[in-house]
Amino acid sequence: MSRIGKKPVVIPAGVTVTVENSTVTVKGPKGELTREFNPTMAINVEGNELTVTRPNDEKANRTIHGTTRALIANMVEGVNNGFAKTLDIQGVGYRAQKQGNKIVLNLGYSHPIEYTPEQGIEVEVPTNTQIIVRGINKERVGHVAALIRSYRQPEPYKGKGIRYSDEVVRRKEGKTGK
Repeated sequence: MSRIGKKPVVIPAGVTVTVENSTVTVKGPKGELTREFNPTMAINVEGNELTVTRPNDEKANRTIHGTTRALIANMVEGVNNGFAKTLDIQGVGYRAQKQGNKIVLNLGYSHPIEYTPEQGIEVEVPTNTQIIVRGINKERVGHVAALIRSYRQPEPYKGKGIRYSDEVVRRKEGKTGK
């Protein structure tokens, strides 16, 4: 049995979960998320706990059992507390600034890069070398953070670029003379 799949998801106060066939809707103080799951998984809400059970031990059902439970737990966490990813910018002259809804990144290119976040994602720039991506959907927050990071990934020789705040960039030694 999946260790993650058999754990119940605790539903905190202020969050409501409704299950219709294989569609799960989670409403909370930060917003609402809806997702369609595999119809073979049985999703039951009893009191303040949600459980996911699989019909049998076939490999296909075992593979999606824990994943289904984890996705529902992320939905509950997202509408209750939200998710955030912090990005750090390192490099001389590299900076970010917020202009209205969009952010403008100067990353050593001949032109500034403008990025407008999608609906439901909020981007903050507390300092000109830090970007915080917030939202209720963990998948979308991670995607937007990865997209911003891809504009200038950290390089291994000087460490310049955009990196996650908890990311460790392995540095390489440069060329050596004769």
